[in-house]
Amino acid sequence: MAARADVKTATRPRSSTKGPLDVDDNPLMSPVSASSAARLTPSQSPSRAGRGPASPLPRSQAASPAPPRAAVAPPKDFSYLLRPEVYHPLTSLTVPAAFHNSPHQPSPDASIEDLLARGHFRAAAIAATHALTGTGTGTAAASPPDPSDHGRILGLLYTRLACLTLVDATALAAQEARALEDLGSAYYTDEVTGAHLAPWELRVLHVRLQSIGFGDPRRSVMGYYDLAREARASLAAAAARHDNSARELWRGRLGELGVRVAGALVEMDDLAGAAAHLASLRDAGDGRMAMARALLWLHLGDVAAARRCVPGGEGEAAHGKIVAALCDMADGEYASALEGWKEVKEEVDDEMVGVNMAVCLLYVGRLEEGRKVLEELVAAGYSSHTLLFNLTTVYELCTDRPKTLKMDLAQKLADMEPTNKGWEKTNADFKL
Repeated sequence: MAARADVKTATRPRSSTKGPLDVDDNPLMSPVSASSAARLTPSQSPSRAGRGPASPLPRSQAASPAPPRAAVAPPKDFSYLLRPEVYHPLTSLTVPAAFHNSPHQPSPDASIEDLLARGHFRAAAIAATHALTGTGTGTAAASPPDPSDHGRILGLLYTRLACLTLVDATALAAQEARALEDLGSAYYTDEVTGAHLAPWELRVLHVRLQSIGFGDPRRSVMGYYDLAREARASLAAAAARHDNSARELWRGRLGELGVRVAGALVEMDDLAGAAAHLASLRDAGDGRMAMARALLWLHLGDVAAARRCVPGGEGEAAHGKIVAALCDMADGEYASALEGWKEVKEEVDDEMVGVNMAVCLLYVGRLEEGRKVLEELVAAGYSSHTLLFNLTTVYELCTDRPKTLKMDLAQKLADMEPTNKGWEKTNADFKL
């Protein structure tokens, strides 16, 4: 009995552990290996491993084989996502009249794919609802999908929720996402293959919408870590199969989840925790992680730490110049920042560069030059909320009656050819 007690009290050194967002140099050494079970043959199942070859069955058992198992699981019912009361109507009262009267307004019979390709996100969200519920007119009046067709149903729902976030209706999307309940439950898992039925993009979006709907940002942190554990297991399985394309896919998804966790920590006002978390993530070599760290330090007000994130233009040369120009703006050195943005513009033709140049011109007293830069960006086809907000602010500084200039700007954008970056704008974009 004494010897048995000694065995129970024996301990071993604690093994090293890693977080789910870490990427191993050799994913096969990860404690979560999805390939180990797949390599077992029927005679090497866990219950028989290490026992030698399987013994032949008795004659009585061989004469009466067990009934075959069902190869196809019974279909699951997703009719709870097809109820019209789940979805809310979208108003067009916040859209300027110039867009209502534009010849570029989409046809009622346009397909969802065409609407997305031309940036009609509000119309695409409405069309997705019509396709789910079987309401509407034209082609959208077709019957709703079969309740067991999870691929089409969840795909349409992702289109609906994603488009709502693109038209600044995130709060509405959070309410509608509640119909999915818990995407991590076994109901959303294929009983035969074990694969998840929902698209990965929907699962990532649902984590954020669920945290907004419940008013608890901590939910998003936990949700992202749950997805990260699955991503690590899939990364290990892809490495075991020597599938380089799948390996890169899951590496990218794991890195994206790491950045999203930092964003969730910022929403929780845990800025120090977000900075420490980003510092623990490995840079993929494209400079994106270094830029994220620099922007977060600028948000915290530590300009020196932001400069250290990209010292001397580490990675791509443009990244170092961008961070240096942003740091000069944070220090109030707008003349120096303006020269920095001019250098960046020679290498990177981007809307962000032009907007920051215009802001610097405004602060150094060259208002008309800043206005010209912003109007050139609009003429080039750019129309982000940041660009329009800054341009309408300049209009307010230039004249006592800026509304006419704002309405002319709305008309100019409504007359432009739609692109997949988004066409229709709201009154808030023009400060109307």
